Amino acid sequence: MKDGGDKKEGGNEYGPGLGGDLAALIKLRLNVFVLLTTFFGFLIAVLSQSGAWEWAQLWILLHTLVGTAAAAFGSAVFNQLMEIKEDARMFRTSDRPLPAERVLPTWAFMLGWILCGFGIIHLAAMVDKGAATLVAITIATYVFVYTPLKRRSSINTLVGAIPGALPPVIGWVGGGGGMEDPRGWFLFALLFLWQLPHFVSINWLCREQYEAAGFRMWSDGDLSGRRSGLLAAIFSLGLSGLAFFAFLKGYAGLTFGVVGGAAGLCLCWMAVQFARAGDRESCRRFFLLTLLYLPVVLTVLALAWN
Repeated sequence: MKDGGDKKEGGNEYGPGLGGDLAALIKLRLNVFVLLTTFFGFLIAVLSQSGAWEWAQLWILLHTLVGTAAAAFGSAVFNQLMEIKEDARMFRTSDRPLPAERVLPTWAFMLGWILCGFGIIHLAAMVDKGAATLVAITIATYVFVYTPLKRRSSINTLVGAIPGALPPVIGWVGGGGGMEDPRGWFLFALLFLWQLPHFVSINWLCREQYEAAGFRMWSDGDLSGRRSGLLAAIFSLGLSGLAFFAFLKGYAGLTFGVVGGAAGLCLCWMAVQFARAGDRESCRRFFLLTLLYLPVVLTVLALAWN
């Protein structure tokens, strides 16, 4: 998953010192969403298997979260190692530890390898080899495909949504769900579609900095915001349709179909307002709504899961 929001003036957003630099290197705040979606994937898998939470599974959940977190943190380090020059050109990222030269790339490289390696091995040994395989695919796609593609093609947003959508599937497999079960891949589709309008808004808010850094985004040259707003509306409409699909397929009850569908339509309406207004205020409102959408919809999904 990519960065979100505007960086405030005044240095490292995580605070001064070694702790702040470490939190920035591993993108701590961003990866909270990774752990959140992994948790919900695990919880829904458990509910699918037994119909109720069993405290004996808490230990497996902790191992799943630890392994996934380590891999996500390591991927974030490698992402920043590959974008030192680009981060230095953008105000919102110029004070990160690597472009600000507070951390040596060699040390960051070692940290990234240790975290990624530990995450994969821990999941394979303590949780499930399938979950470890998914984590390895997530790392490879994020670091070796999405990150370099950002400089070449705006399709990077679609590609970047793939590793961002795998954490709930990792949780699903860790919780006992099968990789071949279409319900696990429904969770993938939900996160995949959610990321697209979310990151469209981020791209537009930071479009000048992305352009200055040489990144290719859908927002390039979109001064009016019309193109970005319409794209966000289309993806949001897809989220609404996906909620009804889950109800029709019997994955979740009517409550999720109604709430999830309404939430997607609300996002769509806000995206249309952004396309019409084309200003930062309307875009920021839409961005904040995408942040609210995810925990609300995932909670309703867990409560309404069949």
